[in-house]
Amino acid sequence: MKTVALGNTGEEVSALCLGTMFFGSKNDRETSWKLLDRYVEAGGTFLDTANAYARWIKGCQGGESETVLAEWFAERGHRGSLFIATKVGFPTPVDGLDFGLSAAQIEKACEASLKRMGIETIHLYYAHADDRTTPMEERLEAFSKLVQAGKVRFIGASNHLDWRLEEARCLAERNGWPEFCCVQQRYSYVRPQAGAIYDPHVVVNDEHLDYCRNRGITLLAYSPLLGGAYGREDRSFPEQYAGPDTDLRLETLRTVAEELGATPNQVVLAWFLQSEPPVIPLVAASRLEHLDENLASLDVKLSDDQLTRLSQAGNRPALHPSRQRRLPAGAKEG
Repeated sequence: MKTVALGNTGEEVSALCLGTMFFGSKNDRETSWKLLDRYVEAGGTFLDTANAYARWIKGCQGGESETVLAEWFAERGHRGSLFIATKVGFPTPVDGLDFGLSAAQIEKACEASLKRMGIETIHLYYAHADDRTTPMEERLEAFSKLVQAGKVRFIGASNHLDWRLEEARCLAERNGWPEFCCVQQRYSYVRPQAGAIYDPHVVVNDEHLDYCRNRGITLLAYSPLLGGAYGREDRSFPEQYAGPDTDLRLETLRTVAEELGATPNQVVLAWFLQSEPPVIPLVAASRLEHLDENLASLDVKLSDDQLTRLSQAGNRPALHPSRQRRLPAGAKEG
């Protein structure tokens, strides 16, 4: 498994992160274990979960994914060789937690996740969604205390806007607190149409890419394959993605896939991995053959021309027309 740098931490993590959202819920224990085994066999060490996974599934209260991981850790003995990421912020009924990132909630959630997974340290702890009701100082100080106590190594953010990330960076720098080393957002090859709403998800755009690149923050992409929409006839793209821009990008994607003898899914993942700097996709699967397809993307090599064609397909103006400065009639740009 190839590795990439995690922000400015000095840590290297697997280029493909295994998302375990539905382990213990949609994916039963046996299937979850098989997927974990296959990922580790391929050299993968980076696991992503959250305390809230998967509370929205009927019969679940959150904590199901972390519980399955704990059982697998205990049986396989992999705890010491894996890089484990989990999250706090969304409601988690099993722990009596509502939405939020107060200091008390962060501390309680961390203790519950550590106990549930049977580990002493969370390698990467995310603020799962922005909480506008809690001062940023309060959550950053709470994360800092967890790092000082050795319960957390690094912190990240998910579903945060750029200006909030910058606010957090400035506060952390001013107070000597740990900074967010990475951010995990909704990101795929096709892009939502202008004005599309995906609340509470935050979708990556060009400004966000520029921010992460210039601040040395690693970007992780969740839902990179949009639930199988690129390769399965029974799966359609979410309505937010419908439009001519998506059609153009899909046409280019399929052409490049044919040139390489690869699947569209593999080309999407290779496009992330060969970006500059690389983007870490979170890959998920319900069957071994799907995971094997994803892992094979590591062997797909895009040429410079193919990367350019993929990235420029259906390109838009740098700013949406509604955000561009309008000049008075007859005026010229200086």
